[in-house]
Amino acid sequence: MGFSRAKIILCKPKPNFRIWVKFEDGICGEVDLNYLVNQGVFKDAWETQEKFNQVRIHPVTHTLTWGEGDSEVDLDPYVLREKLTAST
Repeated sequence: MGFSRAKIILCKPKPNFRIWVKFEDGICGEVDLNYLVNQGVFKDAWETQEKFNQVRIHPVTHTLTWGEGDSEVDLDPYVLREKLTAST
């Protein structure tokens, strides 16, 4: 049994720290990340909705990333995928 890599190909920030993501295999949907606001590394990265909206897809890891250089934070694509598939 093979294990495929969770590769995000599209994302769109939504109000209230929600994000719409699409994976390479077609799985897509909206994930609520509000529970991470003011938590750990996300405290500074997402201190405002405007900062959250600066999300991008990392060109190497294909996960969601915020910030630059040493202040860059990202989310594990497998966690996002699990949240999507668990809600269907």
